[in-house]
Amino acid sequence: MPHDYVIVGGGIYGAGVAWQLATRGADVLLLEAATIASGASGGPGKRGVRANGRDVRELPLMRLAYDLWPTLADNLGAPTGYERTGQLLLIEEQRNGPRDGLPSAPARQWLQQQHDIPTQLLDRAGVLALEPNVSDAIVGALYCPLDGVADHTATTRALAQAAVRAGATVREHTRVEGLEHADERVSTLITAQGERIGVNRTVLLLSNLHVVEFVREALGIALPVWRMVPQVLVTEPVEPLPLSHLIGHDSRTLSMKPLTGSRVMITGGWRGRWNEQTGRCETIPAQIAGNLAEASAVYPALRGIGIAQSDATRSESDCVDDIPIIGQLPGARNLLVGVGWSGHGFAIAPAVAQLLADWALTGQQPALLRPFAYDRFVAREV
Repeated sequence: MPHDYVIVGGGIYGAGVAWQLATRGADVLLLEAATIASGASGGPGKRGVRANGRDVRELPLMRLAYDLWPTLADNLGAPTGYERTGQLLLIEEQRNGPRDGLPSAPARQWLQQQHDIPTQLLDRAGVLALEPNVSDAIVGALYCPLDGVADHTATTRALAQAAVRAGATVREHTRVEGLEHADERVSTLITAQGERIGVNRTVLLLSNLHVVEFVREALGIALPVWRMVPQVLVTEPVEPLPLSHLIGHDSRTLSMKPLTGSRVMITGGWRGRWNEQTGRCETIPAQIAGNLAEASAVYPALRGIGIAQSDATRSESDCVDDIPIIGQLPGARNLLVGVGWSGHGFAIAPAVAQLLADWALTGQQPALLRPFAYDRFVAREV
């Protein structure tokens, strides 16, 4: 049986678009190769919902997401774990790298404020008023009070469940392996079981790393995206909790979140690895130690803390310019893709899902998604 809209991928984006379309009365089928939130949209802890430190092209999306997150749980009828904690991007006195620490902070504050992202530039006294346990090396911070955190697993599952209640069909354990297309239009998707699923209007390919392999095989298109293996650490309980906000760092590879049970989640760019022999991701002891050392350098109270959980099982897609590819690809006008979230796509998901649903229903590219088009990588004649 054909469907008007077929979504491939049961992560935060697939589930979000399915819900958006279904609530507007569309005929929607969502296909997930494993189970809902089994990939990068699941896993331990929480994810940041932040504008602070983002690429300028993502700031308008985050501004829209700011308006959507506070009411999302009520709209879905299920908890998302969202909290507006505020985020501090900490700055140390010694700085090497392109941002140049405190000298560049006023410019970055100005940029975010131009996009209606409330941002305060704090001196050390201002930082200590919010985070009194930071190390002596911290001299300032950029503070975004509207930033926060949410439970990515709970949010993704809530979106999928709400989509079903709104009339969408969700099928797990259904991997899409091929398509048929002609005259730049996808007509049929083919599953691993050989099932042929007709498409009346639009396919939304939102299956993260699967997208890269799929479009290469099906359309002959290479995307500048690769597998990235994020590392997540969750500490043993620490009393009292040394931090109360979402924490980033201007020069260190570090992100931190307080969790329930007096635990701290430590992430921020340290990596696991993909094991070709086992076909699975795994942690690396040296990376765990390095990530913990960074956290302890910023919050001395964490020195000697034990790690209750280390996880690197949730592969992410990383794009060459650190922002996603969202939109059409050559040769398939009724195919919309989303890939290359680079480890920070969760926060903008409610906004992007709404805009992708608008695009699918109207056929018109939303202005906020134009900077993320695939053709930004294509050389233009001069």
